[in-house]
Amino acid sequence: MRGLFVTGTDTGVGKSVLAAAICAALTERGERVAAFKPVVTGLDEPAGEWPRDHELLASVASAGQSPEQVAPVRFGPPVSPHHAAELAGAPLEPLELARLGRAAGGIGADAVVCEGVGGLLVPLAPGYLIRDLALDLGLPVIVAAPPGLGTINHSLLTVEAARRAGLDVRAVVLTPWPDEPGELELSNRRAIESLGGVEVAVLPRAAPDPESLAAAGRGLPLCDWLSAVDQGA
Repeated sequence: MRGLFVTGTDTGVGKSVLAAAICAALTERGERVAAFKPVVTGLDEPAGEWPRDHELLASVASAGQSPEQVAPVRFGPPVSPHHAAELAGAPLEPLELARLGRAAGGIGADAVVCEGVGGLLVPLAPGYLIRDLALDLGLPVIVAAPPGLGTINHSLLTVEAARRAGLDVRAVVLTPWPDEPGELELSNRRAIESLGGVEVAVLPRAAPDPESLAAAGRGLPLCDWLSAVDQGA
């Protein structure tokens, strides 16, 4: 399956914006892009300025999916997926989640962008983490991280956890990257790249519309990331 798996160093670090920017930029290039988010929680809370994750992804993907098709499993409480499933009395089945992810990439799409839930070690079911889903889907990983204080430790821990499991980490993306980055942001970028032995790209702030997201995603080396997938790197 050709595509990318977007994870984050934590919740609220721009993972959804990054996944949407990748979808929008690929769509702008003429690719038919499918999006997949295995589980959405927190539907009981107000949506806020940005659409909910699955609604945002459906608005920028180009494979004709509805928000419900992007995220086949949805819960109201703003809690971890495994706990939301327990509260609903509907435990998540790992094999079914992996099947749904592969099905998203098999609807005539040129690429699939999968957005995880929280970080790599968030449990979807007892003994089955977001990291395990990325492995089952066989997709290389892109890590979203904030550019400010604390990002070195969180980024390197995420990269280490991914590689230890055998995942191919293509890049860390710092977002939202300021128009005029200071020495803190520049130093953090250099440190993550050097200590983690990983490419570090940046994504500027974007508005929640396809044009703004595509413009933000144009600066990402998507061809390189997906070429590596095509070549089996």
